[in-house]
Amino acid sequence: MRVLSLESRRAVEMAELIRRQGGEPFVAPSMREIPVEEHADAYHFAERLFAGEFDLMILLTGVGTRQLNRMLAAGYGESAFAEALRKMAVLVRGPKPAAALREMAITPTAIAPEPNTWRELLPLVDSRSERRIAVQEYGRPNADLTAALQDRGAEVTTVRVYQYGLPEDVEPLREAARRLAAGQFDAALFTTGVQIVNLLRVARDLGIEQDALAGLRRCMVGSIGPTTTEALEEFEIRPALEPSHPKMGILVKETADRADG
Repeated sequence: MRVLSLESRRAVEMAELIRRQGGEPFVAPSMREIPVEEHADAYHFAERLFAGEFDLMILLTGVGTRQLNRMLAAGYGESAFAEALRKMAVLVRGPKPAAALREMAITPTAIAPEPNTWRELLPLVDSRSERRIAVQEYGRPNADLTAALQDRGAEVTTVRVYQYGLPEDVEPLREAARRLAAGQFDAALFTTGVQIVNLLRVARDLGIEQDALAGLRRCMVGSIGPTTTEALEEFEIRPALEPSHPKMGILVKETADRADG
């Protein structure tokens, strides 16, 4: 099978996983994490954090947790963020932000279970009384999470410390869009929702967005989990499967198994 992947940070590993399952990989890095240039909002958040205006913090990504820690360390001291977090409840979306907290010698109050989406955070919030909530966002705002927290009577403050942009070398992503439009892939694997957004952004610039979408709909599409599936469905792409666990290797193997079946 000719398999498209939009993996960025683990592109080489993804290509090897596909080869091991007998596939022919085309891996086009689709994104990079960009620190937000203007940090005024983050520093305003910090002043409120250090003043004790929040009693619960939700951390959504490991990358964002580390970036926020570095940013606040530059302005307020190495341990400022950690000291503030120790005075409040801290909920994390999964193992990656939990690992970032361990680097700061902090144990999270609770970790959302698999598939580690924002939806698994809501029962954790429901089990607690705190309603002055700060949320560390990732590549784009999560309006659904904010609305769900507000529906529970929370006062929600969001802080975004990085965003997703196109890769520095966009040509592989352009080539992926061209090949999709030409019907040259049998399967496509997605490990985050931003991948479809950036792929179609490039396809749109090339004037082939609808052809690329048509090519994608002809593929067997594998999605790492519900959040990615939700992003795909925004473009009327309905994945053939989500893996039994949200791991890259399992996604590749179970997609190959489905194809063989």
